[in-house]
Amino acid sequence: MFLGEYRHSVDQKGRLTLPVRYRQLLENGGYITQGLDRNLMVWQSDSFERLGKQVSRKSVTDPSVREFSRVFFGDAERIEWDGSGRILIPQFLRERHSLNGEVIIKGSGDYFEIWEPGQWSKQMANLNKAQDNAGYFAKLDLFLNET
Repeated sequence: MFLGEYRHSVDQKGRLTLPVRYRQLLENGGYITQGLDRNLMVWQSDSFERLGKQVSRKSVTDPSVREFSRVFFGDAERIEWDGSGRILIPQFLRERHSLNGEVIIKGSGDYFEIWEPGQWSKQMANLNKAQDNAGYFAKLDLFLNET
C-alpha cells in the first residue's frame, strides 16, 4: 500500500524522485494519469490494468464511461523508475497541473497522488471541513470484518 505524505521536487526535465517505499511497490513499473481532483495519480501496473478491465465491462454507449476513459486512460503513460529512483512526469501533465519545483506526494492505498502545493492546500481545506462532519465519511460504509 502507498502510505504517507512526502514533499519532493520535480526537476527541470520533469523527473520526480520517489520515496524508497514507493519504489518497492513499483518494481514492475506503473502508470501515471490525470487524477480526479486536479492532481495526478500513479498506479501499480496490476491495479491500473484491473481498473481498465472493470471500465471495459461498462457500456461504451454511456457518456460518463466515455468521458472517464478519455480523462483517465487517454492521459495515462507507462512509467518506470530509473537507477536514481526517479520517474518522468510527461510534459503535458506537468504543464496542465503547474508541476514545477516542489510537489506533494500523498499515499492513497492502491495508488499515490501528486499535487501542486497550492492545490493540495485547497484539498486539505475541503478535507478538514469533511472531517468536522463524521456523517460525510459514514456513507462509505467501511467494515473491518466481513459479515
